[in-house]
Amino acid sequence: MTEERVRGDILDRGDDGLLRCFWGGAPEEYRRYHDDEWGRAVHDDTKLFEKICLEGFQAGLSWLTILRKRDAFRTAFAGFDVSVLAEFDDRDVERLVLDAGIVRHRGKITSTINNARRCLELHDAGESLSELVWQYEPPARDRPKRMTRQWLMDHPTCPESTALSKDLKRRGWSFVGPTTMYAFMQSVGIVNEHQAACHARAASDG
Repeated sequence: MTEERVRGDILDRGDDGLLRCFWGGAPEEYRRYHDDEWGRAVHDDTKLFEKICLEGFQAGLSWLTILRKRDAFRTAFAGFDVSVLAEFDDRDVERLVLDAGIVRHRGKITSTINNARRCLELHDAGESLSELVWQYEPPARDRPKRMTRQWLMDHPTCPESTALSKDLKRRGWSFVGPTTMYAFMQSVGIVNEHQAACHARAASDG
């Protein structure tokens, strides 16, 4: 992997010859996530709920830590099935606090259970999480014509992530601050923030 300047921006060129966003070349877990998941549109409620929860767990940690623990998270939290998670009780919390496979943060664990109950309320009201979060997709005219590394570094939130955060908090969700929601929006394709010359940008747009 080598750094390469393209039209004044810096990307990583992997040993496969492909240009990637500055963070997406290594280690291998990042490369797979960057190429196959990050920025790809997600509309499945269970997958969206999982991403919201994992972004919350990531706060204060590296995303690599979360990726390496993702299978353990899925096992611990019943595949992020909200109908099952909503029934978790204090005994489950104590069990999860002792689970070395996940991030053992009591507040984030109880938040995941709380958010499952809030998501179930959405479903009971005939709404979907997908419809809720995708309504905050920014208009194309408000996005930069050319996505650069510097722009990404300078913008940890956007007006829509702030609005989504406020909406979810109003509905009783937790660990859904504007920065966390922006990372979520990036990860599930609500915004496509692959750099302009990154090989994955066109695939994410499509």
